[in-house]
Amino acid sequence: MRIKKKAMKTPRQLERHLKGAANHWRISILFLVLARDGITVDEITESLKGNIKTISSHTQKLTQAGLLEKRYAGTAVKHTLSPYGKILIRFLKTF
Repeated sequence: MRIKKKAMKTPRQLERHLKGAANHWRISILFLVLARDGITVDEITESLKGNIKTISSHTQKLTQAGLLEKRYAGTAVKHTLSPYGKILIRFLKTF
């Protein structure tokens, strides 16, 4: 039985993930989502004492970068870390 090795990401793919987190608000959001899985934008805004438009924009960019995932629950949108978001958080903790 052979185990398939995952192909290494291309430099462009790595850039997308790293640029997606290259902002102090986004890093704060990632750590907050790690601590409070399923958190909404309103809860993130309240916890970080930010502006709703700013936080919403940053969560959108994190989602586009593949670091956050959104789950719709009625009218609420809950945010969780994607598998790549979890990997990035582990890296940031060691950095």
